[in-house]
Amino acid sequence: SGLALALALALALALPALALENGLARTPPMGWLAWERFRCNVDCRADPRNCISEMLFFEMADRLAEDGWRDLGYKYINIDDCWSAKQRDVAGRLVPDPERFPRGIKALADYVHARGLKLGIYGDLGTLTCGGYPGTTLDRVEQDAQTFAEWGVDMLKLDGCYSSGEEQAEGYPEMARALNATGRPIVYSCSWPAYQGGLPPKVNYTVLAEVCNLWRNYDDIQDSWDSVLSILDWFSANQDVLQPAAGPGHWNDPDMLIIGNFGLSDEQSRSQMALWTVMAAPLLMSTDLRTISASAKEILQNRLMIQINQDPLGIQGRRIVKEKSHIEVFLRPLSQAASALVFFSRRTDMPFVYTTSLAKLHFPEDSVYEVQDVYSGKIISGLKTGDSFSVVIDPSGVVMWYLYPTALPAQPWHVVRQQAPGEGFHPVLL
Repeated sequence: SGLALALALALALALPALALENGLARTPPMGWLAWERFRCNVDCRADPRNCISEMLFFEMADRLAEDGWRDLGYKYINIDDCWSAKQRDVAGRLVPDPERFPRGIKALADYVHARGLKLGIYGDLGTLTCGGYPGTTLDRVEQDAQTFAEWGVDMLKLDGCYSSGEEQAEGYPEMARALNATGRPIVYSCSWPAYQGGLPPKVNYTVLAEVCNLWRNYDDIQDSWDSVLSILDWFSANQDVLQPAAGPGHWNDPDMLIIGNFGLSDEQSRSQMALWTVMAAPLLMSTDLRTISASAKEILQNRLMIQINQDPLGIQGRRIVKEKSHIEVFLRPLSQAASALVFFSRRTDMPFVYTTSLAKLHFPEDSVYEVQDVYSGKIISGLKTGDSFSVVIDPSGVVMWYLYPTALPAQPWHVVRQQAPGEGFHPVLL
């Protein structure tokens, strides 16, 4: 009958969107990714310790499991480009390089799973991967999804080299459906928006959030502070578009954490960690966990930081203040009326005393907060919205606060946010 047909049609139209909600990545994924630190080093004869091989991933899995990473939430160990043989097999399947992965990906997945971890792999929606290995053309999407599922893969990063905009528009949603059709839960990381400039009208974030669990919006991170700043600048400049797109199951990905490598000072490392956390970014480290310094490890294993990053509300933070003094303030709302604030200095001269109040930052009037400094652990009790306070921020450094209300105003926070800052400053130096 007409009604039955109408219902069937409505269901058919609704199905793709339903099919793409895989229930995964309710908080930003955490783990380790090979690319930034190890790139496409395939010379295992000259450099066996640092080449892209099963040994590298076995060793990193051991480190994640044994050095406290896994228990803090760093669960994914992700292979990037250059893992496969240069040709598919006779059945047209992707195969790992037989010299560098002699036991195969399934054995690696088993090893990773036995340690309470999850395995990620890399593909590219195009004729070739960015490193020149076999890509996943549109006719191969289902086959490759099936292969990854059979191997026991838990996350797929699908790059976009050597493909057209049209192929991407067809292929990225197609891979989402193909992954779900395997029946295996596979987190889906897309590079789609990065290849389309990252912004509307070319990028439709509503569609993206229905197709992918996380997505790369912008340039690859490099091992330098300039690179971190360029990513932060782009995300801040475009936050009105990007911030609403993020939430449980679908995240903006500003790319890997480079903490523990060569390009950042300790101060800059603390800044990247704090800023990525306030942006609700995936925390995917790309560093050598076998040789990581104690100071880098301490930053990456900060429990309160991870708790904030993994907040179940999943709201991405925003830059709310940009001062002439080159101080910027970022705010991320958290569950149970808590918040994270990051005071960030772009100065290059000396530590700067920044004075403000929660009222100036549009916190609700007449509230009282307990504040914990995320890095020092120091606690400030009884901070009122109107109280003036000062923080000392080092050049290219941050002060990060976790605030939770001990007394709430009558009005809910989202109503009060729009009001003008309250009067009455009482300076307290913290």
